[in-house]
Amino acid sequence: MNVPCFREDQPASPDETPFLIAEIGINHNGDPVLAKEMIASAAEAGANCVKFQNYRTEDFVSDPDQQYSYLSAGEEVTESMFGMFKRYEIDRSFLEQMKATSDQYEVLFTSTPTSKDGIRDLIEIGAPLLKNGSDFLGNTPFVRELGESGLPTILSCGMSTLAEIDDAVHAFRGTGNDQLVLLHCTSSYPTPPEDAHLRKITTLRDAFGLPTGLSDHTEGTLAAAMATSFGACVIEKHFTTDHSLPGPDHRFSSDPEEFAQLSGAIREAGLLLGSPSIGPARSEEAGRKEYRLSCVAARDLPTGHVLVEDDIQFKRPGDGLPPNALQFLIGRTLARDLAGNTQLKFEHTL
Repeated sequence: MNVPCFREDQPASPDETPFLIAEIGINHNGDPVLAKEMIASAAEAGANCVKFQNYRTEDFVSDPDQQYSYLSAGEEVTESMFGMFKRYEIDRSFLEQMKATSDQYEVLFTSTPTSKDGIRDLIEIGAPLLKNGSDFLGNTPFVRELGESGLPTILSCGMSTLAEIDDAVHAFRGTGNDQLVLLHCTSSYPTPPEDAHLRKITTLRDAFGLPTGLSDHTEGTLAAAMATSFGACVIEKHFTTDHSLPGPDHRFSSDPEEFAQLSGAIREAGLLLGSPSIGPARSEEAGRKEYRLSCVAARDLPTGHVLVEDDIQFKRPGDGLPPNALQFLIGRTLARDLAGNTQLKFEHTL
């Protein structure tokens, strides 16, 4: 399976619908059996790719006493942020199992690393693309390491200014790797509609000349479908098999039913966008003949009659002379008798 969208001339199009990533993230809860079930469910629901997170907590949490509050299975939980992330860490063996399972279900596999070692693990197990987390966008040495991998890479741009995104893009391009996609992202979970700002998708594409997409943290499927109309070529959505599972991300993730609806919606949205070229659609061709108007005799007209405007009406079907032929018919002499409602032809005149 090819990785689409990693070209600088790429808007979304009806014949290449958005690349859909199921962000399993930490929703596996450290259980490889659950993780494999999630891959299977995501594939069935229409995902092109599944994504995990092979971070090391020490790479981004410095205070072991820092507290983190979230809703889990309908209850508010407050615990050590360090301890929570540590609980969901995955090792190289876990990655290898998930890559093999993804291959089995014919979806691409990727993960978000937080170190050079994490990048190396993904390269060595054969991951076809890489993705950062928005919190690491400002870490330009790390962004350069992503570029130096030589792999297609997706950069999420949550919480960032245009200048910060520019720094990251320059760092990546400086490695000579031009296989880059930018994702508009609002890093709030879930994202309220008024903070979705989908127009940023086109702003990013216009500013950097890169294919763009959406890392969607809103609830429901509307934002993802709308993103297609803004030219999104990649859409990422958190995925779970059960909202009631314990953990911080399950409540706002899409379950298999909603993800399947999302998959169908973005594909239908791509079809609805269609071509920008003006002209009759394929399904209009028959209707063009049936519903358009032709020039017809307004009444019975005798041979030798000189046509005037009142002699001509416009009626269906539209397979005769169109109404704009009126100017060429006026003043011509009929070469034969015509019954009312007969379509006029130039050969009827002298």
